[in-house]
Amino acid sequence: MPMNQLSRTGGAAAAKSVFRGDRPDFRDEHLEQLMQEQKNGQADQRQTHGNLMQLVSFHVGGEEFGLDILRVQEIIRIQQLTRVPNSPDFVDGVINLRGKVIPVIALRKRIGLEDRAHDKQTRIVVVEVNGNVLGFIVDSVSEVLRIPADTVEAPPRLGKIEREYVSGVGKLDNRLLILLDVDRLMSESEQSLMQAAG
Repeated sequence: MPMNQLSRTGGAAAAKSVFRGDRPDFRDEHLEQLMQEQKNGQADQRQTHGNLMQLVSFHVGGEEFGLDILRVQEIIRIQQLTRVPNSPDFVDGVINLRGKVIPVIALRKRIGLEDRAHDKQTRIVVVEVNGNVLGFIVDSVSEVLRIPADTVEAPPRLGKIEREYVSGVGKLDNRLLILLDVDRLMSESEQSLMQAAG
């Protein structure tokens, strides 16, 4: 599978794009297979390339976010959601994923962005958060990539994006990648509501 190289100016460090979701031959299965391969090899990668971070990147509201690939269980297409009475506004509903009921959170709403209609690019990113399995609705999934850890800086004030949700900002050649801290997206009381919904 071909890999693209995103060169950084002013240094030898580079962010390597392992797989891009905007390729014409892109299929969700390709991403799933690649994610599994990356997870299987990440321990070895960390031993030999301790300064690399492996991330899944996605878009929400015009911003590009990244999640540690080990936190991402799978990525699925948007599907019919079942509403749950008295759930928080940012919870769009629940889905049945292979017999397990999973709460689904509208990431746009959670970080204070305007909601929008789903389209063919919309995905649900399934992650584990403090022992709970949750789905996050994102506008699109971009790619799997590796970035040098030393290109990540502490989060500045980010306007619409609440700083407490962000663990750092990765500097790529021509863009910034916001590293999302999913463990801090919800309070303990909100997490309890998620467990009740699931």
